[in-house]
This record gives sequence, structure tokens and C-alpha cells, in this order.
Amino acid sequence: MPLSVKTPTEKTTEPYPRRWWALLVLCLSLLIVVMANTSLIVAAPDMTKDLGLSSSDLQWVIDGYTVPYAALMLVLGSIGDKYSRRGALIVGLLVFAGGAVLGSLVDRTELVITARAVMGVGAAVVMPATLSLLVAMFPKGERARAITAWSATSGLAIAVGPLAAGWLLADHAWGSTFLMNAPVAVVGVAGALLLVPPSKAEGMGRIDYVGGLLSIVSVGSLVYATIEGPHFGWGAGPIAAAVVAGVGLVAFAAWELRHPNPMLNVRKFTERPFGGSMLAVLFFFFGTFGSIYYSTQYLQFVLGYDALETGVRLLPLAGAVFAGAAVTGRVAPKLGVKAVVGIGMAIGTTGVLLLTRVGSGSTYTDFLPTLLVLGFAIGLSLSPATDTIMGSFPESELGVGGGANDTALELGGSLGIAILGSLLATSYKDRLGDLAGGQLPATALDTAKDSVGGGLAVAEQVAKTPGGGAQQAQALVEAVHESFAHAVAHTSLIGGIIMAAATMIVVAVLPGRRSADRHLPEEPAPAPQETETVGVD
Repeated sequence: MPLSVKTPTEKTTEPYPRRWWALLVLCLSLLIVVMANTSLIVAAPDMTKDLGLSSSDLQWVIDGYTVPYAALMLVLGSIGDKYSRRGALIVGLLVFAGGAVLGSLVDRTELVITARAVMGVGAAVVMPATLSLLVAMFPKGERARAITAWSATSGLAIAVGPLAAGWLLADHAWGSTFLMNAPVAVVGVAGALLLVPPSKAEGMGRIDYVGGLLSIVSVGSLVYATIEGPHFGWGAGPIAAAVVAGVGLVAFAAWELRHPNPMLNVRKFTERPFGGSMLAVLFFFFGTFGSIYYSTQYLQFVLGYDALETGVRLLPLAGAVFAGAAVTGRVAPKLGVKAVVGIGMAIGTTGVLLLTRVGSGSTYTDFLPTLLVLGFAIGLSLSPATDTIMGSFPESELGVGGGANDTALELGGSLGIAILGSLLATSYKDRLGDLAGGQLPATALDTAKDSVGGGLAVAEQVAKTPGGGAQQAQALVEAVHESFAHAVAHTSLIGGIIMAAATMIVVAVLPGRRSADRHLPEEPAPAPQETETVGVD
């Protein structure tokens, strides 16, 4: 049989031959983007001490990354579709690396926030590019496996971030947790140039920049209000942001419904597979990020583990994610998206509710089942939901699809940390007031009620006072521990109830297998090949 040579400009139905190697590059890029947030969990105490961060300062260090990250993904995903998905990945990694280097060098709060914002912009380019390139490279028969690997990487980063940061903090300053991202990003750039094929949307019209601007304002304001309001009260800033978000979302929907080539076809939200999967992704990360946020605090402040010891104890979460991912590859084709996502959300809800058993005498073994169950639930159900979301978009909108999925992921995590964190703080404050009220001066009591770290710091000061200080300090430490354990249990109950309600909604929205098949679009065309390929006719 004669050999025929296909040039890069010719259409081909053959999948990209180095797609599995390219997937490693995409997963590596995803890993550092998610780790940039999870590593901050264990780096925050050292940063707070070294920079003298207030609660508001620390929140802005977090928000500096989260707000641009969530707000820009939709627009930057569309730009990547239009001009170059691989180019977007490379540019995003370089911007991300630049922010990481800046963050490792500065010693002022405002510059740290700036560095985190730069990293957030880079992450907003990288995240949708990884998903759009994945879908463009893989044929439909292999796409679920590839997305499973992508989803498992997200879960892995949740555990590896604190572990890597803890290992560095054992011998280095907190700036090392920024700097560790830079060499990985450089490796990602080299891998993208060598292994990832060039790809962009065919026949894509003009970008809807008005819709893009409205989406930035709406999502950015919503994330800001979600984070700031529960933590610091609904003052003028958060209220104004919430109003801007509401008005912006209405304006965005109205504009997109009328535009001939919208940034995001909002009618997709009325399609049950897409709408149900978006809700599933959002609430998965609501429960996961919220639970890990306060579980990590308990391990550090109550059980006394250092950053590295805490990171090691989060590793079972990563192992459980891979176990769930292995199972979903077998059961999802047989049971369908609705069943697998519903079962996974029910398992995740159980994991959150297990923390209602936490008490003042709880140890790490009381948190281990939650880590295992949450990890398994993520591995089981996140990839089918993401696959469904990406399958709802044509080839010309893969970047927008990735941006939509990742916005749901990031918004869910922000909601989980903000809402459950706020409930945790309120419950802790009320309980400690009951246990320690009248035993401390008003100023010291207010500091102790501000956070578990503040309570332990006050106890250290009390221990230094002459005449009975040690005994009073020990009593305060016990009250702080009991109050925080009570807060974890109370918050987990509310979080579990929210997750249970979300599970029922998602199961009601997602269609059965036959109905879902009617909503599936045609398979996107594979990405153009980077070099000539030789095939057999």
C-alpha cells in the first residue's frame, strides 16, 4: 500500500500522535495553578508573622489571586480560541512565573498582593487553555480518560500544594513557596513548544468584547463580595460589589441573548446536561475547599502539626482522588453521568458530615475518613461533569467552555472558604465567649475570639504573666481548642446540609442517559498537526 503524506494545512481525521505526552504538559500546567492557592494554606501563618498581616491583609493576599483568576477566564479562553490555544498556554505560564518570582523577592504586603494578582492573571490564561487543548487533541473515544487525568490532577494539587509548601518551609522562608512555581512553569513552556500542537478555532467570528467586559465586572464583583462580605461584614464595599455583580449579570445575559456571536451562549444554562454539570462542579469545590480549609487549621492550631506534617497528612486525599478516577473510567460508561455524579456528590456530602463528630479530644484519625471520602468523590464524579460541560461546546468555543468550567470550580472554592469559613469564625467566637467570657480583659478576649491563632497567641501572653499565669493560660488553650472543635462540627453540619440539598438539585436537573444523548453536539475537529505525518492509505 502506498504511503501518503499529509501536510499541516490539510484536514485530517487522525488524532494527534503525541497527545498523551502533551497531556502531561497540560496536567503539569494545571498542577501549579491549583497549587498556588492550596500551598497558601500552610504558608499563611509564616507570612502573617513575617509581614505583620492583619486578617484583612491576609484576605487580600488570597483575593489578589482569586478575583482576577475567576473574572478573566471566560474572556481569555475566548481569546485563546481566536488566536492560539498553545500560545495562550505559553503566555499564561510566563506571566504566572513572573508573578511567582516577584512574590519570592518582595517584603511588603502591597507587593505580595500585586504578585498574587499577576499570578492570578496568568492562571486565568492557563486554565481554560489546558481544557480546550485537551478536547481539541483527543478523539471522543479517548476524551473521557484524558479529562479523568486532568480532573485527578486538580485533586492531586489540593494535597500536593500544602505538602510541597510544608517541605520548603521547614528550611526556607515563605517566599520559597512562590518561587517553587517558576521552574515548573518554565518546564511547562518548553513542553508546550515541543509536545503541544498549535490549535485555534476555525471560522471563529469577532470576539464579543462587550460581553467579555460585562463578564469580568460581574464575576469579579461576585467573587469579591462573596469573599469579603462573610468575613468582614456587609459594609459599603461588599454591598456595592454585590449590587454591581447583580446588575452586571443581568446586563451580561441580556447582551448575550441579543448578540449574533456571543461570548457565552447563556441559553446553554437551560440545557440540563450543561446546567446540572456546572452546579455539580461548583458544589464539589464548595464542600471540598471549605472542609479542607478548616480541617487544615485544626491540624495546625489544635493538633500542633507544622506545615510539612500537615502536608503529609493531606496526602490520603490525593490517593483517594486517583482511586476514584480509576473507578469512574469503568462505571461512568455503564451508569451514565447522572448516576455517577449523583453518587459522587452523595459520597462527598457524607465526607463533610463525618466532621460533625469532631470534638475537643479529636485526633488526625477523625479527619482521615473525610479526606479519603472527599478525595474519592472528586475522582469519581468531577471528570464526567467536566466532560459533559466541554462536550456542550463546539470546536470554536472550547476555550469558552474551559473558562466556564473553571469559573464554576473557582467560584465554588471561593464560596466554600468564604461561607463555611464565616460560619466557622462565628461559631468559634460565640463558643469561646461562653467559655472564657469574664476571665480575660475585654481587649484580650476580643483578640482571642478573632481566630484560633489569636486565641493561642493570647494564651502565650497570659502564660508570661506572674502569679498563676501558666494555669490560666492552659485553661484558655483548652477553651480555644474546644471552641474550635465545636465550630468545625457545627460548620460541617451546615455544610453537609447545603451539599445534600445541592445533590438533590443536581440529580433532578441532570437528564437520564437517553435524554442526555439528544443534547450532545457534534464532536470537535482534532487539532491541526504541528509537523507532517506519514499515514497508511
